[in-house]
Amino acid sequence: MAELLNCSFSQFTFNPIEIKTKRGTQVRKLSSRPFQCVLTEDNRTVLVKNGKDSLDICRIVNGMWQTSGGWGRIVPDDAVDAMLRYADAGFTTFDMADICKALQNKYLAFYFAYGPAEDLYGIFINRVRRERPPEFVDKVRGLTKWVPPPVKMTSNFVRESINVSRKRMDVAALDMLQFHWWDYSNTGYLDALKHLTDLKEEGKIKTVALTNFDTERLQIILENEIPVVSNQVQHSIVDMRPQQKMAELCQLTGVKLITYGTVMGGLLSEKFLDTNIAIPFSAPPLNTPSLQKYKRMVDAWGGWSLFQTLLRTLKTVATKHGVSIPTVAVKYVLDQPAVAGSMVGVRLGLSEHINDSNAVFSLVLDEDDVNSIQEVLKKGKDLLRVIGDCGDEYRRA
Repeated sequence: MAELLNCSFSQFTFNPIEIKTKRGTQVRKLSSRPFQCVLTEDNRTVLVKNGKDSLDICRIVNGMWQTSGGWGRIVPDDAVDAMLRYADAGFTTFDMADICKALQNKYLAFYFAYGPAEDLYGIFINRVRRERPPEFVDKVRGLTKWVPPPVKMTSNFVRESINVSRKRMDVAALDMLQFHWWDYSNTGYLDALKHLTDLKEEGKIKTVALTNFDTERLQIILENEIPVVSNQVQHSIVDMRPQQKMAELCQLTGVKLITYGTVMGGLLSEKFLDTNIAIPFSAPPLNTPSLQKYKRMVDAWGGWSLFQTLLRTLKTVATKHGVSIPTVAVKYVLDQPAVAGSMVGVRLGLSEHINDSNAVFSLVLDEDDVNSIQEVLKKGKDLLRVIGDCGDEYRRA
């Protein structure tokens, strides 16, 4: 399916944006210049594109946060073997980062790090080059992130930081660099993105993207003519915040969403159906960083009792179609406006979910399925009001 989206910002009304700078507060609006984005996609892959920049990725992305060690000890050889199995099954897109930052607030309480993910990818891609044909190598994608400290974003600093990832991943050009910024009051993120765009022009990066940016800042970035192709945000059946503000801007501009937390670290599964975590030993332990993180989201949304109602509804839909709860959860998010791909964490060498992921592509949720899910969602709290826009959970004290 090919879809050509031609849109001009002059057709739409955007609220003015106040930007606090060292020289005072500036009020800015998106310009009315034509902005064209082209999207081409089939069932399993999607092309994220902005202007001349494009990248085709698998719609189910292998998330590598689980390589940090918080889910069990990772044996490098076993992990790379598992990566090859995923790629051979058609899941050729891997998401990683070089991040190490401690976070602590009411929604996040874990050590946020990806460990050796980029190094594992480097070993993996070299095995692909040796053991698979060239046309197979061309299908593999490595998406990484850069989360810089709050220092001055000079050209040399940005270049040296990106070179670290290029070396670890053993690639001449990063397929996608997803940029995160902690403090919006420091507008240095625009300097960083402009330097990343320069590196893209030099061939060091193929596509520039964002992660955990809110709608307002995405609007500012587009106004500054930075050609980002996507924004990676938290999005699940429980956390529908991206559909309330972000998706509208994405649909108007062609920027796509890549989602994480789609199965909530495994909470959206049969494993937690009909359990009561308030009773000791009556439910599986919340013994991973992702389970602990997304349990806080459940609490903010409506609590464990309502979550059980949701799981029972999802189980009914899953049984009807002969699939699992995680498969329904991923498909529901993939069907949302502006979503290009959804991430499913991979515990490389420890467990696999290739069959469940394959089932997503043949699953069609009908109107009754969607309505039954939405009836439960109506009973939950509006997380946009509780937490804020996309990524705000990372910026609250």
